[in-house]
Amino acid sequence: MADTDPTGPVLDRDEVDRALARLGAEHEAIETSLLALQDHAGRRLLEGAQLTGLTAERWTTTEASITLLWTCFDAYTDVLRTARDIRSRRRWSSREDLAELTELLRGEPVTLAGGASAASGAPPAHGAPGRLSERYSLAGLVDRMNELYATSLDMVVAADAVWSALPARIDLLAAELHRTSRLAHSVGVRPGEHPAGDDLERITRTLTKLREQVVSDPLAFWKPAEGSSAPGGGRPDTTVYDREARALEDVRREIDAVLTVRQDAEKRIVRLRDVLSRADRTLAEARTARGEVLAKIAATEVPVVSGPPTALQEQLSTAAEYRRHAQWHRLSPLLESLEQKAEDELLRARESLTAVTAPLAVRAELRGRLDAYKAKVARYGLAEDSLLVERYEKARRMLWSAPCDLRAAEQAVLRYQQAAAELLGGTPRVPDQGGPEDRRGPGA
Repeated sequence: MADTDPTGPVLDRDEVDRALARLGAEHEAIETSLLALQDHAGRRLLEGAQLTGLTAERWTTTEASITLLWTCFDAYTDVLRTARDIRSRRRWSSREDLAELTELLRGEPVTLAGGASAASGAPPAHGAPGRLSERYSLAGLVDRMNELYATSLDMVVAADAVWSALPARIDLLAAELHRTSRLAHSVGVRPGEHPAGDDLERITRTLTKLREQVVSDPLAFWKPAEGSSAPGGGRPDTTVYDREARALEDVRREIDAVLTVRQDAEKRIVRLRDVLSRADRTLAEARTARGEVLAKIAATEVPVVSGPPTALQEQLSTAAEYRRHAQWHRLSPLLESLEQKAEDELLRARESLTAVTAPLAVRAELRGRLDAYKAKVARYGLAEDSLLVERYEKARRMLWSAPCDLRAAEQAVLRYQQAAAELLGGTPRVPDQGGPEDRRGPGA
């Protein structure tokens, strides 16, 4: 039988006893929950904290709700105590006793001043805003307490979850930030002198402000779970913390790179000097070779060989200066740039030497081919042939005289090669007469 209908029949003794037993168990459960809320670490922290923003607003309302909760619980307790007293008057309750008990257990025996909620700041009961007084049945009073308890616990749990998660993590990150800052300072990474130093200064400011905000307004960093009605459903918002943690990790990698530079800076500078020295020697060799080519080879365009780049030497001197003054943060990018430029310079010097000495290589190849054909015809006993002797001597004079006309000398070698091929009975393969691209003989 329902115990909330004041117009229903009078309860009998068994129904009253069952209702009192149920209400007693319910009373005990509510009291346990209220005491747990009262002793909740988050509530105690909220009670003693200097709150701001959203948390201050919510806590004002929650404090009023908790006060109203105890008011409702006291009223519930009074009604239950009265009902128990009436039932204990006699073993077999009279008709009048049962009627009075029915009114208490099924009617609306509790009256709360309507201004209690508004005066305390607690939210009004659903469907009863602005009333001067509010009447409740015991079941209705339990529903009202459940509502107040859920909203109060939600606020307390959310604040406690943020306080339990973020401040400790911020402190750990701040300690790591302090160690990184000291290390950065030791290698010359300072604000205003290096971007990583500016980042460290910004992260320090952000973490300091973040901790102050988390401590004073934890609910500003709480994300309620979508679709969840359970108290405390959600999670701390760590967006700002995660961003600064990633930024600090980037700075640590930068510091590690600077430390690596400090450890092997001398070796890298020595290697750079060696590469630039080899490039200078190669360019000097190319200049010498160019003079030789101009003296020995006629009608040939020989590329001009530039001098060593003074800018790289100046930058190398700057790098050495940075190392002497322990300016590792400046030395790191300079060395990386210099290493690439030095390799490029050595490659350019080698290409210059190759381009300059190309005519000498062509002359050497023609000399070798001429001697190879002479040896070949000698094996066949044709070395004394007058035509071959004439063409050999003509080609030889051209190749071993200075300056040497490569184009004319190549034609002379080709004519000697053709004459030898005819005497040997082979079909000569006459290369393109326009250049020295194909210098293979019939036996190639």
